[in-house]
Amino acid sequence: MPDVARPALPWRAEALRSSLASLVPAIAVEVIARTGSTNDDLVERVRGTAGRRRDDVQPTLRVAEQQTRGRGRQGRAWVSAPGASLAFSLALPLAPASWSGLSLAAGLAVADALDPPHAGAAPRLGLKWPNDLWLLDAPRRGRKLGGILVETVPVGPQRMVVIGVGLNVLPLPGTDTADFSQGCASLAEIDPDASAPAVLACVARPLLQHVLAFAAEGPAGLAAGFARRDVLVGQPVVVLGADGQVVAEGVAEGLDAAGALRLRRADGMQAIVSGEVSVRQPDAGGGSSASPPATGRLEAPRC
Repeated sequence: MPDVARPALPWRAEALRSSLASLVPAIAVEVIARTGSTNDDLVERVRGTAGRRRDDVQPTLRVAEQQTRGRGRQGRAWVSAPGASLAFSLALPLAPASWSGLSLAAGLAVADALDPPHAGAAPRLGLKWPNDLWLLDAPRRGRKLGGILVETVPVGPQRMVVIGVGLNVLPLPGTDTADFSQGCASLAEIDPDASAPAVLACVARPLLQHVLAFAAEGPAGLAAGFARRDVLVGQPVVVLGADGQVVAEGVAEGLDAAGALRLRRADGMQAIVSGEVSVRQPDAGGGSSASPPATGRLEAPRC
C-alpha cells in the first residue's frame, strides 16, 4: 500500500496539472511521499477494476518522493532515495499504430528537455537503446543517469500505457558506483541546483507532448533525434535475451523506421526489437569488456 505521509518537497502539483491540462484536459497529478512503485500503482489500479470506473482510465501523472520497490526492465531494482531521485509514472489511454519505439520517444523527450539541442554543440545527454539515459563524459562514453519503463494494460477495446521515468538528481547516498556496469551519474553534475521538483517541472510537459506525437506519427520521426544522442552507433555490441544468454552480436547502426536497433553482422543486417545491449571492447588479452567512463565537466541545462 502507498505510504500516507505527506510529501516534504515543493512539487507545485496544481501548477503542473494546469500545464499538462492544455494537452490532456482530464489529466490528474498525484504526489505522494512514498510507495513501492509508481508504475505498479497505476498498473494495478487499472487491472483491479478492468476500467469499470471512469477514474481508472483517467490520464494520470503520479510522482513519489521515494520508491521502495522501483524497478527497470526485466524486473531489475531501481535505487531511489528521497530528494536524490525523481521517480514518476505517466498513464494514459493510447492507440498508436505501433508500440515499437515508445520508450525511445519517452527517453528522447526527457533528454531534449534537460539538454536542448544546439547547432554545432555536442550533446551532454545520450540515449542507450532501448531505454537508458546517460550523462556523456566523452562522445559515446558516459554513465547511467536514468531509465524508462513502458508497460501497457488492456482496458476493454483500448489500452492504457504506463510510462515510468527514473532519474538520479543528486548522488545517491551509500551507493557504490562499482555496482553499476557503466558507472552512475546524477543531474547535480551538470546543475548543482538541481532538485526533483524542478526536474519534473522541466520534463513532464515535453514527455506528454512526445508521447502524443508518437501516437499520431509512430516511430518514423525518432531516427534523427535519436541519432544525435545514440551512444551505441558504430560500436561492437552484444545482445542478451531475457534469460541472460547472448542472442546476437554485431555493430550497432542506429534505428530502422520501426524503432528497432539495426545490427550489422557478417551475414547482413538484423533488426533487434528487444533485449539488453552491452558494448563490447577488446581488452589486452584479446577478449572483450565494457569501456570505463571518462571524466569531464559539463554545463548546466536550462529548464
